[in-house]
Amino acid sequence: MATPTPTPARQVHPVDEVPPVRHLAAFGLQHVLAMYAGAVAVPLIVGSAMKLSPADMAYLITADLLLCGIATLIQCVGFWRFGVRLPIMQGCTFAAVSPMVLIGTGGGGLPAIYGSVIVAGLAIILLAPVFGKLLRFFPPLVTGTVILIIGLSLLPVAGNWAAGGVGSPDFGEPKNLALAGFVLAVVLAVQRFAPVFLSRIAVLLGIAVGLAVAVPFGFTDFDGVGDADWLGISTPFHFGAPTFEASAIASMLVVALVTMTETTGDFIAVGEMTDRKIEPRSLADGLRADGLSTVLGGVFNTFPYTAYAQNVGLVGMTRVRSRWVVATAGGILVLLGLLPKLGAVVAAIPAPVLGGAGLVMFGTVAASGLRTLAQVDFKGNNNLTVVAVSVAVGMLPVGVPTVYAKFPDWFQTVMNSGISAGCLTAIVLNLLFNHLPAKGSSASADSSEAGGLASGGGEDTVEKPREEIV
Repeated sequence: MATPTPTPARQVHPVDEVPPVRHLAAFGLQHVLAMYAGAVAVPLIVGSAMKLSPADMAYLITADLLLCGIATLIQCVGFWRFGVRLPIMQGCTFAAVSPMVLIGTGGGGLPAIYGSVIVAGLAIILLAPVFGKLLRFFPPLVTGTVILIIGLSLLPVAGNWAAGGVGSPDFGEPKNLALAGFVLAVVLAVQRFAPVFLSRIAVLLGIAVGLAVAVPFGFTDFDGVGDADWLGISTPFHFGAPTFEASAIASMLVVALVTMTETTGDFIAVGEMTDRKIEPRSLADGLRADGLSTVLGGVFNTFPYTAYAQNVGLVGMTRVRSRWVVATAGGILVLLGLLPKLGAVVAAIPAPVLGGAGLVMFGTVAASGLRTLAQVDFKGNNNLTVVAVSVAVGMLPVGVPTVYAKFPDWFQTVMNSGISAGCLTAIVLNLLFNHLPAKGSSASADSSEAGGLASGGGEDTVEKPREEIV
């Protein structure tokens, strides 16, 4: 009697693998440290502009950390049609800072901010399927450009950290840059010479060693840890019932469109890094999770949520693709939100330490964009022009932050984000050069001979699946 052939075990995709517990904890903590400074920056900026008391500021921060963790769990683990189920870290979007400050200081206060945030979250949930259908307009030419812009726009953040943090009295002191350089050297040394597991937590080890060096040299102290409470719970509508003002809602809806555009770029970047391509359905699911987290943010005294690009760079650098690692990071953030004393310990890490690690992570994002652009054919078409102009428009507000200061608020909300400005430019230029029909074959040929200004590929550039496009 013939022996039945055993059925081979179904191979688990790296995104769905569950590493050992000790690895989960180390990798997860590394993601938390990579995004912590950015996560607490939004409540700090908004609270300071509104001149909140220290107690209210502390409340905003703990509420933010709690919701960052919940939003990350929704995105990574997912339920029903919510969550992209990729290693995506969630945090408050900086695109909403200026509008929220204007709303809060213009008489509406925090209740008007939270009312507009709730409406924006509901709008994102409703618009998610529409954005999902737009995925065909993101060929490698567009996605590579957007990923490159994401990395480049984050580098000034790392530079400010390395110099001591914006507003610090010793900003730019050589000792700050020396500490950042030391952390960068540790990260590179661990990644190059350490065993595989240690190389994957190179950022965590660099931050730990940098902190150990920083304490005796007086870069930081832990006085705030003793003053922090052991337990803190965010209750719904702590600052009062939300109010719904038309002008506030309108500005926050613009923010919602910007964050959806940025999040789409981050999702595609992580999909490229993890070899799990983003499809229209998964994109809609991820954006829907963003919307739900934003609604929860408005209820639980915090702000709109989006994917954090700095953690995209960490995924690319460490090559750890498991979504359960980032889900563990979400669990750690929930603990930090419930236990303010733990959050105070993490907050004591000096900015130059984070800056040294950030240079590697954010540079990795930019390099990933270049890797994606390597798939694109730049011969005899306008693809180089698409990349050049998109990067230029995306980097303009990064290099000159006040360039749009004289424009209306809604325009500033869109264009002051280098990521959204560059992304929109790349989409429009790709449609202009590669989607619209050429004037004529003879004109195209003449243009090509005159210097490569012919239409770059026709509608195929948009209609074909991204993996088939060259």
